[in-house]
Amino acid sequence: MDVRPNQTIYINNLNEKIKKEELKKSLYAIFSQFGQILDIVALKTLKMRGQAFVIFKEIGSASNALRTMQGFPFYDKPMRIAYSKSDSDIVAKLKGTYKERPKKVKPPKPVPGVEEKKDKKKKQSSAENSNPNTQTEQPPNQILFLTNLPEETNEMMLSMLFNQFPGFKEVRLVPNRHDIAFVEFTTELQSNAAKEALQGFKITPTHAMKITFAKK
Repeated sequence: MDVRPNQTIYINNLNEKIKKEELKKSLYAIFSQFGQILDIVALKTLKMRGQAFVIFKEIGSASNALRTMQGFPFYDKPMRIAYSKSDSDIVAKLKGTYKERPKKVKPPKPVPGVEEKKDKKKKQSSAENSNPNTQTEQPPNQILFLTNLPEETNEMMLSMLFNQFPGFKEVRLVPNRHDIAFVEFTTELQSNAAKEALQGFKITPTHAMKITFAKK
């Protein structure tokens, strides 16, 4: 009866009190580390409450996510994850409806993205060449300083991202500032491992998180 691996995972036992939009953002935040997500489907109908589908571009991403996040405490409830039954009407219909919607928006996107990346690379390389010491990186310590966080960032989201690393202690948000936060680990080796792994992680498609060591 095992369902064959495919790029859509089905998650249930989700906390039903969480608003649909917040749920989708949080799912995106913790699952996008496994690979490109094409869509996240969460419905608030009675029959579908507490459930969601995450559709990855690659089957490998889905397999990795399923193994790593099985039983992960998400909003205080352990996630139950399985591969979606590929013949599931719900997913087929949703994929259909979800594919139709973004068509209007998608065409202009790829070109500026490519150009921006090129420009950024040029800027970065020229900046690195001209003044190698301008970026005063703080000496390693156990506290990380996060910047460029999106407006909807909350402590829960950041905790879920960072508590997968050994030695995680706590997240500290800065009052009245949504774009920065501190994350503390037990040792600088542990904080460095998280820094390396999550540097440039996109909490949302437009915000790549920047991580440095905090000033002592």
